[in-house]
Amino acid sequence: MKIIAVGWNYHDHNKEMNRSFIPKEPTIFMKPDSALLKDGKPFFIPDFSERIEYEAELVIKINRLGKNIAPRFAHRYYNEVTVGIDFTARDLQQKLKENGAPWEISKAFDSSAVIGEFIPIPDESRNNMEFHLDINNDTVQRGNSADMIFKIDEIIAYVSHFFTLKIGDLIFTGTPSGVGPVNINDHLQGYIGDKKLLDFQVK
Repeated sequence: MKIIAVGWNYHDHNKEMNRSFIPKEPTIFMKPDSALLKDGKPFFIPDFSERIEYEAELVIKINRLGKNIAPRFAHRYYNEVTVGIDFTARDLQQKLKENGAPWEISKAFDSSAVIGEFIPIPDESRNNMEFHLDINNDTVQRGNSADMIFKIDEIIAYVSHFFTLKIGDLIFTGTPSGVGPVNINDHLQGYIGDKKLLDFQVK
């Protein structure tokens, strides 16, 4: 099982991170299976960072084997979605970037890819899925798949040119604006529409 993630996929998030460019193709990075956190288990803040930030995203699950998938056929390769959190050690990431070094350890550490309960995607909603993240009952992020720079089918087609997609692979599709730090005892809840799919505590 692979965890594939897309960076810089919402204009509003790029703006808040002071990125003025528009990517011409999806920016892809990977997380190992040891990054997966599910079933409402708590997230423990690691001791190597002083600023762990949440990034709420739609996450889709691949349901069939695929390689070099044409965009027009990509919708056949997934039919479930949930809300996930791409945790980022922002201070570590910034330090690595300043040194021109790969920043994978700031994104791919243990339990950094949180997922909620998967639900079926109605065909008519694939490019119009509203989602939001609440922390301690306050909404901190809102997004819609309609606002993605690269839509889900485009992402699948692009990724499949480099990596064979297998059943159970997960794709984190990017985060909208509103990212910020988490603290001990925070309670995170993620929704698609009014359906709560993600619910866990920070320890």
